[in-house]
Amino acid sequence: MTIPHDEAFKKLLQTFFAEFIELFFPELNALLDHSHTRLLMQEQLVDIVGEEAKILDLLLETRYKALDAYILVHMEPQASHQKSFPERMFIYFSRMFERYRKTHRLIIPIAIFTADEGGEELDSFEMVIPGREIVRFHYWKVELRRHSWRRFVDSENPVAAALLAKMGYNEKEKKEMRLAYLRMLLRLRRKLDDARMALLMSVADLYFKPDLEQDGQMLRELMNDYPEEGEAIMELMPAWARTGYEKGIEVGLLKGKEQGVVEGKAEGKAEGKAEGKAEGIAEERMMVVRKMLAKGLAAEQVADMLDLSLEEVKTLSKS
Repeated sequence: MTIPHDEAFKKLLQTFFAEFIELFFPELNALLDHSHTRLLMQEQLVDIVGEEAKILDLLLETRYKALDAYILVHMEPQASHQKSFPERMFIYFSRMFERYRKTHRLIIPIAIFTADEGGEELDSFEMVIPGREIVRFHYWKVELRRHSWRRFVDSENPVAAALLAKMGYNEKEKKEMRLAYLRMLLRLRRKLDDARMALLMSVADLYFKPDLEQDGQMLRELMNDYPEEGEAIMELMPAWARTGYEKGIEVGLLKGKEQGVVEGKAEGKAEGKAEGKAEGIAEERMMVVRKMLAKGLAAEQVADMLDLSLEEVKTLSKS
């Protein structure tokens, strides 16, 4: 079962709301008191846009320091270009204003554009006639592809790590960017609990496509740079599980070689090598499955990440 992108992305924004605002809107961040932030329940949002019966992607309540009052922050992720998007943001704002104007002093709308290509997105909706401006509505926006990934590689912000692969980079920079992401994870694991680490990794993994040769090179490079972090490196990159795990292959080859030498026959050596390789991969996958399940991931999610059947995941978890 594939993790729905929208669900994972919204969970990231909800969990790391303060970090998201700090990363992309530092001026706004200075005005907010995040200790009072809470997500409004979905049932409060139903029918907020009238006949569409739309549930807003994310509506959070937080405190605005200068006013000493509660305000609303509406965050709307958008994965593709839509000509009518500014109009839709205005409609959302209008309905929220109508509903919450007596209880909340401000409503801050934020659009997060995640598409990999396309022209610059608008951040306003307007209605004008000659000589008269009827409406001009502005909202904050983030276009991830317009931010260079290099700007974030030294950041300790978990949102920067989760979204690094959606930032602007070219094909030649792909491996360098992915290595930077893994190094960010190695730093973040010292300050985040397992559940939060699993969340940001599950989001980031949606944007990375496995590459057997490149992943193997990165694994060896990281193992050389951080020899004491071997086990952690394997845990931090679920995509490697799909390629058979270089570590498991190397362990298996070593076992096979030793078994073949003891037997002293070419045939035994070849069989031992193959056997050892298979054992090494199976053992590594079993360890990884157990660790991922222990971190709170569902068996269906583990199956999808490791390219295994649900039955295989259940068997490995009990082996």
